Amino acid sequence: MTINILSWNVNGLRARYSKGHLDWLPEETPDIFCLQEIKATEDQVKETLNGFEDYYSFYSSSTVTPGFSGVAIYSKIKPNKVIDSFGDGKYKDEGRILKAEYDNFILLNIYFPSGAADSNRNNSETKLHNKLMFYERFLNLTEFLASSDKQVLICGDFNIAHASIDLANPQNACKKPGFLQVERALLDRLIAQGYTDTFREYNKEPHHYTWWSNGYNLRENNIGMRLDHFFATDNLRYNIKSAYTRPEIIGSDHCPIGVEIQL
Repeated sequence: MTINILSWNVNGLRARYSKGHLDWLPEETPDIFCLQEIKATEDQVKETLNGFEDYYSFYSSSTVTPGFSGVAIYSKIKPNKVIDSFGDGKYKDEGRILKAEYDNFILLNIYFPSGAADSNRNNSETKLHNKLMFYERFLNLTEFLASSDKQVLICGDFNIAHASIDLANPQNACKKPGFLQVERALLDRLIAQGYTDTFREYNKEPHHYTWWSNGYNLRENNIGMRLDHFFATDNLRYNIKSAYTRPEIIGSDHCPIGVEIQL
């Protein structure tokens, strides 16, 4: 059985739907569609969207800041279990995590904190600290899962570009959240645990990005960063038949990414 899994930071699911940015999905018909930054509750999404009737749907929305973050999984394959935290309830109220357990593998759909300051520059250190703490909890879970010999697939907006090949301006970006050395080291640790960057298994070339800042024709000129990833445990990596980005799909400041898995 071959399954196609897509992941997309939609930057507002209802906005993407109302503006026609999901019109390509009926032809694509992914088996599993993971979304980040849906910016809505389950009730709000179900009041707005049509066309997902063939999918089991699962949501986690922020109760701390309504209209912020939020993740969703649409799956034609019914999971055995879905939880909206790392397993202990931590970060559940932020709407960042969905962990779905299937017969053959575990799927983690995560919207990681950005670590960047907002209009209040005084909270920049706090935001980066919170991002690092979130990653520590994440890496504790991934280490446990890798040691248990489970097949694990992790997708989402990691808010980190791993290597210089993954962004257009590494010299400037290395001073800002998203490409700080302390952040890149987190992905090094994930790889050291036995996880593979699936896209780089199939494409070693530069200029493949998944996020572009709005304005200044940055997307048109392909000045961006590869912040969105699929990572797989080594015992799953050889089941992955392709990994790709979809920069032609517009609407969000991110583009969808995907993998095909033979199970």
